[in-house]
Amino acid sequence: MSWLRQSRVLVAACLGFCVCMVALLPRVAGAFDVQRSQADQVIHFGILPIGSAAESRKQWQPLLDDLATQLGHPVSAISVSSYAGLSSAIGDQRVDIAFLSGRLAIEAVLKQRMGVVAQFVRTDGARGNVGMLVVRGDGPIKSVADLLASPARWRYARGEPLSVTGYVAPEAEVFAPRGLNSDTFFASVHVGNHQNNMLAVVNKEADVAATNNPDLDLFARNFPREATQLKVIWRSTTIPCGVLVIREGMPEPLRSQLIAFMREYGKGSDAAAASERAKMALVPDLAGFDAADSRVLKPFVDMEYTLLRLQAKNGRWVSEQARDARLHQIESQYQQMLSALQP
Repeated sequence: MSWLRQSRVLVAACLGFCVCMVALLPRVAGAFDVQRSQADQVIHFGILPIGSAAESRKQWQPLLDDLATQLGHPVSAISVSSYAGLSSAIGDQRVDIAFLSGRLAIEAVLKQRMGVVAQFVRTDGARGNVGMLVVRGDGPIKSVADLLASPARWRYARGEPLSVTGYVAPEAEVFAPRGLNSDTFFASVHVGNHQNNMLAVVNKEADVAATNNPDLDLFARNFPREATQLKVIWRSTTIPCGVLVIREGMPEPLRSQLIAFMREYGKGSDAAAASERAKMALVPDLAGFDAADSRVLKPFVDMEYTLLRLQAKNGRWVSEQARDARLHQIESQYQQMLSALQP
């Protein structure tokens, strides 16, 4: 073969190789982009507000920093000032994992494509929290009997309808069993977070407020002098602790890694576990997370069911048939929810 022909063959081979490489470049770049996007994927962690949104974010941040380090993904805390705001973020698929309770958790599981993976464990070993009604210790209300004896006299500071201790528990255990509705029983109703509601009682801007034991403990830490002025006149039955829910469809292996991190955090006897427990202690009453599924939400569903039945039975209806139809609807929805909570 002449040198000219050899040169032509070599040039053709080189050109073919270059064409192949150019054809492969989009695939190689695409694979690199996938790896990079997976590594850069942000974990959006929703936080049920305890106290103010800023305070809740500060309490959780050390744990979230450890989460980012361990999983190699940036973590963004979504801590909002209202239950409705957090529910909206979950519904818009802007939250990957969240700490929720009660109605908010039920809504997330049944309507917003989330699933329960763990449950909050309290430092005192209690199986849950307690809802409360608080008044000024030096005020005219000394008991629930005093409160209920004077319709349209007192000013009430309560939580949002999605709040179990701020709304559902007092409604289900104090007002509805007596045929009352807090929205019409009181002279005025103010809706806010637990901390601001207790401050309103201290400052004589409200006569009674709904709260719970973790928020009252936190209030005593932040406002020790003001806390001594409050008196608890009612405590609810035990309300199960909040849960961790995770978004359905979250890619693997990140989903499994995230669940394992939360369930194992702070567990162990070495120095690292002790450091993790110290960070968890910044969140009021948090000692860790135990494995759980959606069945732990049944007590919340039961409380909601009880409230709706009492409200229906004591409501004003155009006919008995209309009342019975509403009761049948409540029963049907209750059974559907119980079925949906099964894993």
